[in-house]
Amino acid sequence: MTLIQSRQNVDEVAGRPANDNQTPSPTDFSVVDLVSSSDDEVAALVRRTENLALAVIIVMAIFLILAPVVFIALVYGI
Repeated sequence: MTLIQSRQNVDEVAGRPANDNQTPSPTDFSVVDLVSSSDDEVAALVRRTENLALAVIIVMAIFLILAPVVFIALVYGI
C-alpha cells in the first residue's frame, strides 16, 4: 500500500466481496450491443456481409487460377 492512498479508499476496497463476478461493471461490453434489433438494419448488414464474402471468393478463385500461370511463366521464362 502506498502512502498516497486515502483511508476511505482502502476501506471501500476492503468492504467489497472477494468474488464479485455477479456485480455489473462499467467495462462489461458485448458485440451484440452494437447490432441494432431492427429487422431492416439486420437484413442490410447480412446483405453487405454476403456481398463481401462473394467478392472475397471471386478474388481467391482468380488468384488460384492466375498464380500457377504466373509461376510457370517465371520458371520457364515465357
